[in-house]
Amino acid sequence: MRIIMSGGGTGGHIYPAITILRAIQKNTQSCEVLFIGTQHGLESNIIPKEGFDFRTIDVRGFERRLSIQNIQTIIKTLGSINQSRKIIREFKPDLVIGTGGYVCGPVLLTASMMGIPTMIQEQNVIPGITNKILSRFVDKIAVGYGEAQKYFTRKEKVFISGNPIRPEILSATREEGIIALGLDPAKRTVLISGGSRGARSINQAMIQVYQQFAGRKDIQLLHVTGQNEYNGIVGKLQECCIDTIKAGNIIIRPYLYNMPQAMAVADLAIFRAGAVGLAELTAKGIPSILIPYPYAAENHQEFNARVMEQQGAAVVIRDAELTGYRLIEVMNELMNSPQKLDGMAAASKRMGCPEAAETIAKMALTMI
Repeated sequence: MRIIMSGGGTGGHIYPAITILRAIQKNTQSCEVLFIGTQHGLESNIIPKEGFDFRTIDVRGFERRLSIQNIQTIIKTLGSINQSRKIIREFKPDLVIGTGGYVCGPVLLTASMMGIPTMIQEQNVIPGITNKILSRFVDKIAVGYGEAQKYFTRKEKVFISGNPIRPEILSATREEGIIALGLDPAKRTVLISGGSRGARSINQAMIQVYQQFAGRKDIQLLHVTGQNEYNGIVGKLQECCIDTIKAGNIIIRPYLYNMPQAMAVADLAIFRAGAVGLAELTAKGIPSILIPYPYAAENHQEFNARVMEQQGAAVVIRDAELTGYRLIEVMNELMNSPQKLDGMAAASKRMGCPEAAETIAKMALTMI
């Protein structure tokens, strides 16, 4: 069996693709994979390290306004269709799957026109432009949220899979996390992360949170700032005369390579609302305070977060309304009400789809 996978630009498109491929490989005796991305996306570094063959096409995304750049992009897209056709003819795939990002456009469109079975996976409540266009041509559409179905006109193609998550998210245990991160097992843990690059608005709001929570005997704060924000946050704390070591309940890291272990110990998470992060939170049943990234395309992070809120799994604070005082207010309300926090955890767990990659893999195998 031969599969082409395409997706890129951000980790939110790349890591689900890898997880799906691993699930397909687990369910078949022989599976040859080719990943198609761009030379400038994160996939050019990540995919070869994962052991998959990697090819690139020359394509870029459209600007959300009329511009000369868009004319040039149209020309590039036509060229990328020819590049895709050449790669597909050489590889002869049995199936082509796309997980999002503009690179999927020419690859999936070309495969569909060549009569090869095709599938796309949409992670967000609000589908991206590329997947909206491709939905008219592909054979199957896997959606992470049931609420996304209404945005696709061909409902018979759509199936609800949930969003694929890394297996290590599920296998990590609280005991492992406590030891690996040097945490106190007697304290409840709040995990704060704005993603791999950090989130300045969340980091700034946390300064006041530290002033309020430093030294508390029942709560510990594990804060992942992002590499670029770390020194600034540590400096701010020093200006505020907060000694994280003496406080005994504050751990600040620029980046965490063992995030699965951190999520295994989290009793509450303060996160952005990217689809992959939310899938991991719900798979572990972690209640959350969500601050959606306000500049995400189509404001899709807020739509993702609102679904969580409607189900009782999260509290949403819009980025424009985020202050240290507001964050402290919500944290106190939740941490001082164990019954409410437990209810949110149960709601989060109900939303989880830990078997998403397996569901997509089985559907993929039926298409071949």
